[in-house]
Amino acid sequence: MIGVRVQTEAFDAGAELNAFSEGLQAGAVVTFSGLVRDAGSMIAMEIEHYPGMTERAIAAIAEDAAARWSLERVLVIHRHGRLQVGAPIMMVATAARHRAAAFQAAEFLMDYLKSRAPFWKKEIGADGAEWVAAKASDEDALTRW
Repeated sequence: MIGVRVQTEAFDAGAELNAFSEGLQAGAVVTFSGLVRDAGSMIAMEIEHYPGMTERAIAAIAEDAAARWSLERVLVIHRHGRLQVGAPIMMVATAARHRAAAFQAAEFLMDYLKSRAPFWKKEIGADGAEWVAAKASDEDALTRW
């Protein structure tokens, strides 16, 4: 089972984990929740995407992860819109028979979301706004997969 949600609404990571874990036969569940971090004098982050295209792209990489690591379940939640510093921005959950597969799949998905998922991010500060440029380190992280 693969779940992908791109939404403006906040989510409760604990409630999402409980729902994700219900009825699992897997031996391991790994979750990661990302928060909007303060990049200095940042007030908020604005995230844009193309509805439909973004969900399809994330679903395709989630299906890839599920096949590579024989996952029982995958969940990816990513928010868009204006998010304040400290707000939850995304969550990845993977369920596999063994912990190594669950961890590797979660890292793979997080690396993809950070570098390739079709989102555009703008940091908003007291002095104005600036689009976030791609980082070589994020691209480099994908080379291990």
